[in-house]
Amino acid sequence: MARAQLSSSTGSFSAVWRTSHNRHIMEVTFNQSTFTFINASAASSEVSEIVDKAISLATVVILFITMVSLGCTMEISKIKAHIWKPKGVAIAVVAQYGIMPLTAFSLAKLLQLGPMEAVAVLVCGCCPGGNLSNILALALKGDMNLSIVMTTCSTVLALGMMPLLLYLYCRGFSGLEAAVPYTGITISLVMTLLPCAIGIFINYKAPQQAKIITKVGMSILLLAFTTIGVLAGITLGSTILMVTSPPLMITAALMPLIGYILGYVLSVLFKLNEPSRRTVAMETGCQNLQLCSTILKVAFPPEVIGPFYLFPFVYIVFQVSEALVFIIIFRCHERLKSSKEKVLYHQGLQDLQ
Repeated sequence: MARAQLSSSTGSFSAVWRTSHNRHIMEVTFNQSTFTFINASAASSEVSEIVDKAISLATVVILFITMVSLGCTMEISKIKAHIWKPKGVAIAVVAQYGIMPLTAFSLAKLLQLGPMEAVAVLVCGCCPGGNLSNILALALKGDMNLSIVMTTCSTVLALGMMPLLLYLYCRGFSGLEAAVPYTGITISLVMTLLPCAIGIFINYKAPQQAKIITKVGMSILLLAFTTIGVLAGITLGSTILMVTSPPLMITAALMPLIGYILGYVLSVLFKLNEPSRRTVAMETGCQNLQLCSTILKVAFPPEVIGPFYLFPFVYIVFQVSEALVFIIIFRCHERLKSSKEKVLYHQGLQDLQ
């Protein structure tokens, strides 16, 4: 039998390895919650420290670049204007912290996800909106001011709402309430606001440089995502396939779709115009997956979270592909509408002649 123990700001952790009936069993205790892994060994469970640190560093770099880029899209004057008219703020709160966490919780329960699978899904559902939603809203000819304000509000409110919602929804799963490192998550959220503030300052002082930073940031993000994928494949091996299990794939496919649909329905209830409805739909379904991945990777010990910190990478595939379907449908509708208007215009001219 082998035993390992450690304690950090994210919580206490211990692992015990033993053999029973030719099977290697690892029992992990994290924050007074115990999880059992079959066919594990002390040798196989010891993640390469160098590679693991490289993955953690890459996720932090991705988050930093994302939040700086997000800050570079925010204009103080427009934020002030929407704060005095808090309708956008109200929609952001209801959409981001009402629809998505409840959707994540419901799917985790319905599909009977395991403890760490449920944690990954709940963290994803409780995350604020991401800057990808701004790009998708632009492609749908949405209200960009509303999009940026919703993203800004959900990001700032995440500091209090995300730990609170995780605490409430984790109570619905046996043993998870004490397993979530709320302190580590709160620290991660505080750290995200700093690069966002840097981006806002850059956009305020040098708007042209802010645009360049956003473009360069996207290129670095693609490189960092590729690095994480390669390193995760080396570190996790065949266990990486656990992230593509049918229940998780179904969850990743349904979460953004439900978010898009219910976000649109919510905007109809608020009696918003068509561009704003499309914006709210994108803002609701799009999550800050860089933040989600960083929290799962940094706040949880690797032996506990396993490969499930990669769930956001699965989610983003469906998030983008489903949004692209809506964009294609919208663009086709716009072209048909334009063609009909041209035909009617020419018919009107002929009638006048």
